[in-house]
This record gives sequence, C-alpha cells and structure tokens, in this order.
Amino acid sequence: MNNIVLFEPEIPGNTGNIMRTCVATGTVLHLIKPLGFTLDDAHLKRSGVNYIDKLEYYVYDSFDDFAKKNKGVYYYFTRYGRKPHTSFDYTNKEGKNLYFIFGKESTGIPKEILKNDLEHCMRIPMTDNVRALNLSNSVAIVIYEVLRQQNFKGLLFEEPFKGADYLER
Repeated sequence: MNNIVLFEPEIPGNTGNIMRTCVATGTVLHLIKPLGFTLDDAHLKRSGVNYIDKLEYYVYDSFDDFAKKNKGVYYYFTRYGRKPHTSFDYTNKEGKNLYFIFGKESTGIPKEILKNDLEHCMRIPMTDNVRALNLSNSVAIVIYEVLRQQNFKGLLFEEPFKGADYLER
C-alpha cells in the first residue's frame, strides 16, 4: 500500500491539496504533529473540497509515534538527497507498505531522521533557481511516478461520470 507522510505540515492549503490527491490516487495520508493548522481549518476544507470524507488518514504525536505504528519501506524527500525519485523501484513485489515522507514547508525533515537512512533520501531534480518545489506539487509528482511504476493499479482509465464516449457524443 502507498502512503504519504507529512512531517509537521505548516500550510493548510498544501495539506488540503494533498488530501485531495490522496483521495484521487487511493493513497493513505499520515500527519505528524505539530500541525500548523487545525484539521477543521476553513482553508484546509476549501482545498480538500468535499472529498475529505473519503480520505483515509491518521494523525501522530511525533515521528517516533508514527514509526512505532507503521512498518514498511520509508522514502524521504529532501533537497539534500543525492538520488532522483525516479531511481527507485516502487513495484513492491513483496507487498510491503511504502511510505513517502515529506518535511514541513519551512525546514523539511530533520537531519537526525534523515541520517539514519541515507540510502532512501532522494530529491526531485530541479534547477538552482529555487530551493524547493511547493509541497503539494512535490507529493503529486512523486505519487504519480509511484503509481506509473505500479501500472496505475486501482485507478480508472475512463471518465466515470459522463462516460468514456463523452467526447464522441
């Protein structure tokens, strides 16, 4: 199973957008406190639109609390990573839970966490004109690469509401 983990997210709009992406991709969301907002924040609800009730998500008091409750393979996204996110095989033939961990907008994931698993620290390639991409954009880039490698398992290839032949009609 694919999981997105937000370490101490600060901006409600980013988290709301990530919630929507998780619903669209069938991905579980994990939020590690402290959060820079309340989960009933108006900005969060506006970003997640009316899909939040379809989201599977969990909240943890700390990274240690999260790690004790969730076993699997952890992948960390940091501007200090030396491998691109596309260099890993996410096909998950062993059926392990995969956790894609993103840091808070202002400072990322603490070095104390990253240095324990340098092999799984990665970055999304970009120019030197920016320090980092927007958090919700980064999550979308990564989860769709993961799902592409998994042949978009569980996702629809046809529009379910107006019908597959909508453009022909």
